[in-house]
Amino acid sequence: MWIQPEEVLLAGALWVSERANPFFILQRRRGHGRGGGLSGLLVGTLDVVLDSSARVAPYRILLQTADSQIYWNIACGSSRKEITEHWDWLESNLLQTISIFDNDEDVTTFVKGKICGIIAEENRLKPSDEQEEDSGKFREAELKMRRLFGMPDEEKLVNYYSCSYWKGRVPRQGWLYLSVNHLCFYSFLLGKEVTLVVPWTEVTQLEKNATLLFPESVRVSTRHTEHFFSMFLNINDTFKLMEQLANIAMRQLLDNEAFAADRSLPKPCKTLKNVSVLKRDLDARAKNERYRAMFRLTQDERLDGHTDCTLWTPFAKMHVVGQLFISNNYICFNSREEDLCQLIIPLREVSIVEKADSSSVLPCPVSISTKNKMTFLFANLKDRDFLVQRISDFLQRTPDSLWGDTSPLSLIGQSVRQAQLRLRVSSSFDPMKEKMKEEAWNIHFSEFGRGVCMYRTSRTRELVLNGIPECLRGELWLLFSGAQNEMASHPGYYGDLVEQAMGLCSLATEEIERDLHRSMPEHRAFQNEMGIAALRRVLTAYAHRNPGIGYCQAMNIVTSVLLLYCTEEEAFWLLVALCERMLPDYYNTRVVGALVDQGVFEELTRAFLPLLYEHMQELGVISTISLSWFLTLFLSVMPFDSAVLLVDCFFYEGIKVTFQVALAVLHDNMDALLSCSDEGEAMTILGRYLDNVINKQTVAPPIPHLHALLTSGDEPPPEIDVFDLIKSSYEKFGSLRSDVIEQMRFRQRLKVIQSLEDTAKRSVVRAMMTESAFSIEELEDLYCLFKSKHMTSCYWGSSSSAAERHDPSLPYLEQYRIDPVQFAQLFSALAPWTCGGHTSMLSARLFRLLDQNQDGLVNFKEFITGLSGMYHGDMTEKLKLLYKLHLPPALCPEEAESALEATHFFTEDELPDFSLSVAEVKDYRYYLRMWAKEKEPKRETIKDLPRMNQEQFIELCKTLYNMFSEEPMEQQLYHSIATVASLLLRIGEVGKKFNNGAKKAETAAQAPPSSLQKEERPGEGVSDESQVCQALADAQLEPAAPQTPDDDIKDDTSVSSYSVVSSGSLQCEDITDDTVLIGGSEQRRGSVLDVDWSITFEQVLASLLTEPPLVDYFETKRDIQAKMAACKAQRAVERQTSSTSDHELTQHST
Repeated sequence: MWIQPEEVLLAGALWVSERANPFFILQRRRGHGRGGGLSGLLVGTLDVVLDSSARVAPYRILLQTADSQIYWNIACGSSRKEITEHWDWLESNLLQTISIFDNDEDVTTFVKGKICGIIAEENRLKPSDEQEEDSGKFREAELKMRRLFGMPDEEKLVNYYSCSYWKGRVPRQGWLYLSVNHLCFYSFLLGKEVTLVVPWTEVTQLEKNATLLFPESVRVSTRHTEHFFSMFLNINDTFKLMEQLANIAMRQLLDNEAFAADRSLPKPCKTLKNVSVLKRDLDARAKNERYRAMFRLTQDERLDGHTDCTLWTPFAKMHVVGQLFISNNYICFNSREEDLCQLIIPLREVSIVEKADSSSVLPCPVSISTKNKMTFLFANLKDRDFLVQRISDFLQRTPDSLWGDTSPLSLIGQSVRQAQLRLRVSSSFDPMKEKMKEEAWNIHFSEFGRGVCMYRTSRTRELVLNGIPECLRGELWLLFSGAQNEMASHPGYYGDLVEQAMGLCSLATEEIERDLHRSMPEHRAFQNEMGIAALRRVLTAYAHRNPGIGYCQAMNIVTSVLLLYCTEEEAFWLLVALCERMLPDYYNTRVVGALVDQGVFEELTRAFLPLLYEHMQELGVISTISLSWFLTLFLSVMPFDSAVLLVDCFFYEGIKVTFQVALAVLHDNMDALLSCSDEGEAMTILGRYLDNVINKQTVAPPIPHLHALLTSGDEPPPEIDVFDLIKSSYEKFGSLRSDVIEQMRFRQRLKVIQSLEDTAKRSVVRAMMTESAFSIEELEDLYCLFKSKHMTSCYWGSSSSAAERHDPSLPYLEQYRIDPVQFAQLFSALAPWTCGGHTSMLSARLFRLLDQNQDGLVNFKEFITGLSGMYHGDMTEKLKLLYKLHLPPALCPEEAESALEATHFFTEDELPDFSLSVAEVKDYRYYLRMWAKEKEPKRETIKDLPRMNQEQFIELCKTLYNMFSEEPMEQQLYHSIATVASLLLRIGEVGKKFNNGAKKAETAAQAPPSSLQKEERPGEGVSDESQVCQALADAQLEPAAPQTPDDDIKDDTSVSSYSVVSSGSLQCEDITDDTVLIGGSEQRRGSVLDVDWSITFEQVLASLLTEPPLVDYFETKRDIQAKMAACKAQRAVERQTSSTSDHELTQHST
């Protein structure tokens, strides 16, 4: 490729000149392409260690002038062919022009300008989304990665690092390449080559550690092995990037969401050396995630920048040092000292932004005023003018949004909330204590502000821990969770969503209806239709908004509590904040988030309560208790008045409060749990403890859970005040940090998702054991190959999106699906029937046969069904499958169109009615019908198969001929198939005369005189047989001609005996031609079909049984293990091929 001209001081060092003229030199890297010897080993090692581009581009062209000692590198190439094309272009286009220049400087300037112009024109012709912004050095590294590891152009390199890979106890110095989908390592030291490729989706553990054997290193674990990398220049930067890429891969496994680059990133002022666009993208994503988590902002919020500053706090009469964050919708501040002060200012609330007067006490201040008359003063800003301009730009794009929702639905929700609040306050809480808490909060509001712009300090946390008053609970939940901001930016959204969702029937709505009356049945608010209707609308609206989650048990309990303190719209947005931000992946179909936090809880228990952890692990209690605690935020295991206080803390502090309280519960019961001998006893102890966690600020006795009623012994257990429990959790476990929890979540997410994938594989293998004859190991390997094809399509592109082919609501057997292209790749690699150039057509036909619902995708169950028939069926089953491959629906529509005369053969066997349109939404009832239909016993006999016409029979013969081309008994098989074809042609002719004797007279009277009337002549069947046999015999002797592109749609062709004129020259390729000769003129093949000729499967089977070579061929057991091993090693073979192709090309050229 042409490259930006760069200086070269020593043209001869490590390079050999192969061609030269007065201005240009073509050079080859020493040791490349000609064996190399010792010099090749030394140069190759040097190239790898120094990251030289010569390793991947061993050819180059230099510009030279007579009077200058400096050379200019203007082109490089990975092969001799590529560099020769560049050389020829220079000689034919530039050499004559520059030879007339008088000044060498003019020559250099002209050539450099021409090369830069060519590169600019190439970039201009590229699509806008493919234009490269990466530095030349990085593009070389990306090209090197693709060549070394056999990656396609779709695989994007993120970054690469020099490091050592420990193979045994020997470190191999080389380069680690981190791409979007793979971790790759390459080393070449003195002839020893090490190549490693690990897909991120296979990584089960990723950790940074330092041991005596491995100094500060990164350990990458997969299911079968571990890899250690060390000697990084910046191990922290490398490890963070590896974590991000592994996280993207886990998200891909979970949701089938492929990585999409962010095209809206601002372009850097200059091209950054060795920093790719993708690396900048991922760095920006990491910053955005930290920013959103810190201030509880929505998923679409993007950090524009941050700077150090001070904030004047009127309540403390002091300047607080911290950082100011600017994004597209918010201005946020966080103090350097934890919990000292935090501030969130939505831009929709800002009225004035102005620069205040600077002074020695207050340098470079900026004043921001809001619509509710609050003013915030920031100072010590480094670039005040730029900051004010950025805020002004964002303000111009911020629309004036309306608060809340004035739709009738929200008004209904308001009345529901008011009625429920009267019930709660009058029946549960002490009015005097409620009044005192309200007064404390009112004082706080007067000092720190009220609403979204409130100063959040350690004082705010103290008030939350003491309990939020009933009348303020909904408002403060919305504020602390960030739901208020999202609701304000989407006015009317909830009302529209309810209107769209009402009346729709789905699996989620059925589950919602089943659980509605189980949601807090003891509370009066949900003992009437008004409360039930509100709960139904909120849950249905969210299921409609997020079909990926839909509805999960436990959502009804949490939502019913939210409705007690909020309107329907407010409860909806709180549910959005819970499911999508505060408890990510908790409520999807596999409750992955809850399982991840369960693993985190086990890890925390081992760290804080090691003695108890060992005993609990033996009993298996932690995994049982924690799931219900986390999914419902203790609402299902603790009296309501107590659990709601934990919900207060959760909305303010996040998930760390849940972990703290759970650890405190275990700590309080440690002695009793250590004396337990079984899981049931431990569960009883914890259940009774939680049932007796009471809120002493209530006047009414708590409603005991059923568990407490059943397990209350003679001696009543002691009561625990929930405030004491919360206080204890902060005192003993308050050192927990959110960033540490996120790190632990990452580690556990790898384990949980890979464990779920293993569970899915085991379920699939168990289900298929009864439906196929493959062994467990074979099914597991086939599943991995099938899934890898599906995953490859997610990131290397395909004709259909990954979301279309992955439906988590389906059984494991049907979740992953592949399209015809991927099916063809697996078929050619694994199928026992190798048909040469005919393989692709056979694959397409088998795909159409297996694709029963005609959605263009085949799932694993269908794939195994087809493969098992070819490998493990008896001779009759194999022949039946082969027979079906030459009948509809294996025939594509184009083939069926070309054989209209044959359609009446299949009217007796009507195909299933797949009238479901692609646009139609498939609800759960459709899948239930499909499931029931699959469970129906289907016993197809050979008599049920339709008859085969002459066109299809010729195609069957052609397929059999191609199948035998690589067999040891090739000639015997050819002779046998010729004999069988001859016999079946005669059988068809005899059958035609018997079946259609009554129609002959009528047909003869109506048919015009033509060549077709020859069919009444006796002995015609014999000529048919001799011509087809001669065709097959001739075809054996000569290789098949390469198919033209038209062969894909003109493949299934039929030739009647009357259309063949010169049997001596007929070859197998003649059967596939679009036209046939009749009477010296060309006619369409459809006009010469013998529509009365047909045979049955019984006749085909009986005829084949007369030939022992054919019987032996179809009864021979085939081994799939070798093919699967070859399929797994395919990538390594591709790498070897790509690395040796240059050497072969060099030898050829010399």
